[in-house]
Amino acid sequence: MRWRSFVAVGDSFTEGMDDPYPDGTYRGWADLVATRLAAEAGPEFGYANLAIRGRLFPNIVAEQVPAALAMRPDLISFAAGGNDVLRRGFDAGTLVARFDQVIAELRASGADVLIFRFADVMARLPGQRIVAPRVSILNRAVGETAERHGAIMVDLFADDEFHNPLLWGVDRLHLSEAGHRRVAGHVLTALGVESDPEWLLVPPRPAPTPWLAARGADLRWAGQHLAPWIRRRLTGQSSGDTISAKRPRLGPLAE
Repeated sequence: MRWRSFVAVGDSFTEGMDDPYPDGTYRGWADLVATRLAAEAGPEFGYANLAIRGRLFPNIVAEQVPAALAMRPDLISFAAGGNDVLRRGFDAGTLVARFDQVIAELRASGADVLIFRFADVMARLPGQRIVAPRVSILNRAVGETAERHGAIMVDLFADDEFHNPLLWGVDRLHLSEAGHRRVAGHVLTALGVESDPEWLLVPPRPAPTPWLAARGADLRWAGQHLAPWIRRRLTGQSSGDTISAKRPRLGPLAE
């Protein structure tokens, strides 16, 4: 087995929202991948997950990347930028250049590095005309960076199954349990590790919702999820302000 340790870096996507454990914390694709790698490596396998919801790219680089490098893992996953593309002040050139530098730094440590092309989440969200081109820029940079530095790319954007609404949570922004399992299957495939074949199964797409019922659902979603998100932007708050990393230290899964 090539990997004896794995550190996951990022935001809510890597923290595992919306795939809850019974205690209210989140599992997500990274925990699933760690469980599979640990089964191959044995009890000495170490795992840390430093991801925190709401984190912007600069915060992830400043706070999580040094911590991950200090652990000297065999495998690091880096997924960041998804929150940045939603911000008014998004600077594509700066983020793309810094992304390349960060992946070069992670690879220079000797670790294998996983990076992601984001799935098409904007298909069911407002603001697609503004945000979709930004995601396209970031996804293109991911592919170029993977090739330049020998990182392992997981191309979620190429998977049309992520247009299935059942792969997303009720907030339409975070993956559901089924979505996280599918990501985990893609990650393990990219690593050349066999995964549970059920993780790549997708529930049948629901029948189209009648127009009036769909508009009602949109209004409820806007009140429950969009309005609080806008309120946080206006007040300078983040959903992760009071959250700490769920696995801040490298250690066995049993910890």
